[in-house]
Amino acid sequence: MTFKIGLTGGVASGKSTVSELFAAHGVAIIDADEISRELVEPGMPCYREIVSYFGNAALMPDNTLNRAWLREKVFTDEQHRQRLEQILHPAIKQQLRIRADNCRSAYCILSVPLLIEAGLQTTVDRILVIDCTPSTQMERLLQRPGIDAQMAEAIIATQVTPEQRLNFADDVIRNDDTRESLVAAVEQLHFKYLNLSEQSL
Repeated sequence: MTFKIGLTGGVASGKSTVSELFAAHGVAIIDADEISRELVEPGMPCYREIVSYFGNAALMPDNTLNRAWLREKVFTDEQHRQRLEQILHPAIKQQLRIRADNCRSAYCILSVPLLIEAGLQTTVDRILVIDCTPSTQMERLLQRPGIDAQMAEAIIATQVTPEQRLNFADDVIRNDDTRESLVAAVEQLHFKYLNLSEQSL
């Protein structure tokens, strides 16, 4: 069975960048966001459930989901957010398990933004948290299209606090420094995870 590393962190902490650096070492990356996008393609069961709940207002003219509209709905209304998570989380969890079971690298990275919030920490062997200061997080978030300060604060409010997340961490990468330091931190952990995966066999 493949050794599984759960990679998580607050929004805009740098999870994608860290995933890319691990991938450069030949590590399989299983990305929950990517799975989520696949699950909501037109015609998929999750897509149909979302449209059934939110109505046609959730659709773009080409019948794909209007992500900006949905984001505003779920981050300003707790009931809407919970319903969307009820639709998506079980399907995402199932796909994470299937893809991890089929992984052929020495270990795999499961990149799951809401690993702690969704209670998925028991599905991995080790948890790597990407952490950064709140000011860095806000600065990066505001650079994303369609996100203002109010929306950024609403998104952050739906996630566990950095302190809560760090309580679950086996390993931590601080991502406030240079790319060089990030590359070095990933390389160090890569060799650590190779050793741990060998020991787990």
